Amino acid sequence: MRKRILSGMRPTGRLHLGHLVGALDNWMKLQEEYECFFMVADWHALMSEYEDPASIAEYAIDNVIDWLSAGIDPEKSTIFMQSEVPQHLDLNMIFSCFVPLGWLERCPTYKEQLREIKTRNLHTYAFLGYPVLQAADILLYKADKVPVGEDQLPHLELTRQISRRFNGLYKCGIFPEPEAILTKTPRLLGLDGRKMSKSYNNTVDLSDSAETLKNKISGMFTDPQRIKLSDPGHPDVCNVHAYYAVFAPEMKQEVDDWCRNARKGCTECKKILAEKLVLKLAPFHKKRTQFLKDKPKIKKILKAGSEKAGVAAARTVDAVKSAMKIRI
Repeated sequence: MRKRILSGMRPTGRLHLGHLVGALDNWMKLQEEYECFFMVADWHALMSEYEDPASIAEYAIDNVIDWLSAGIDPEKSTIFMQSEVPQHLDLNMIFSCFVPLGWLERCPTYKEQLREIKTRNLHTYAFLGYPVLQAADILLYKADKVPVGEDQLPHLELTRQISRRFNGLYKCGIFPEPEAILTKTPRLLGLDGRKMSKSYNNTVDLSDSAETLKNKISGMFTDPQRIKLSDPGHPDVCNVHAYYAVFAPEMKQEVDDWCRNARKGCTECKKILAEKLVLKLAPFHKKRTQFLKDKPKIKKILKAGSEKAGVAAARTVDAVKSAMKIRI
């Protein structure tokens, strides 16, 4: 039997290039080797969007269209809605009974989000406890591996702690201690050189048209030290050069030469990059256009995936209740 993976995304907005190179390209490879459960994490989205949640359902469909267009295959992977599998909240409730507050308050991502996100009130019970729901998501499917970046390792370690705590409390071996699959995410910053985020309005969205993409790239932040066309550039600090390294690696040395020796200006360099991106994303956009015409099909995929996920989830919660001796 293949080892199992659980991963997901919060449907809080349109997906961008960072999602493609940071997650979707990796998911596409993983589905060939592992039994993959890919989750639309709408309960997690609600934790930050609870004041205006109407867009969550729309973004859920839009995000899944992007997943499918990127090559995630519902015949190979289980694609499902978190909220359509009630056992996520069942297991979250059980874990919440024994997880100490100190474990949650120490979570570095929790502190970081409170500092950085000022447009939402995140001082809530749910947001403090979101790592517990995350642990329930992972352990509900007894995932052996979880694809994460290095910044997410503390979350996974908390999941492992919760697994050990449950198994120890109830003298059982129901839950595994999932291991990380460290994903090496290419360096891809936003158009302004900061972290790519819809909050900063600096993204290149996967749904952007060719014209929109070209306009966005034309305004991209480049080498601040290169003032005139004749000035030599510094590709190591230029965000445009970093994009070439990810999306047109065969041109990396050539672009390096353009920049260092002032053979091309930044405007021309960005124009060529935009053309390369449009060409690279053309197959994605062709598939996306087809999926947009058949949204009922997307809902069917999610319904079938949620039913399949529900079977595995119910089996786990049954075993949990039996181990706790709370089954009537």
